[in-house]
Amino acid sequence: MEATLYTRAGCHLCEEAKSELLPLLEEFGLGLREVDIDADPDLQTRYGEEIPVVFINGRKVAKHRVNPWEFRRLLERVANRSLGP
Repeated sequence: MEATLYTRAGCHLCEEAKSELLPLLEEFGLGLREVDIDADPDLQTRYGEEIPVVFINGRKVAKHRVNPWEFRRLLERVANRSLGP
């Protein structure tokens, strides 16, 4: 599994999302790849003010705010699928 956080400098919601994500990702043995949308004009166009945006395995799973309880459930579902037959 791979987690990606699309963010930009000075975004307080991005910092809040990151602080919610990190303990859960660590618990599930995942790292976090942060992508600054301001470094890529295409990402700026795609996400603009919709940040933070969180992807797991290339699928958008959250934007603006991260609910830790829901995110944990999502990680459990994804982990169980990857371990299944």
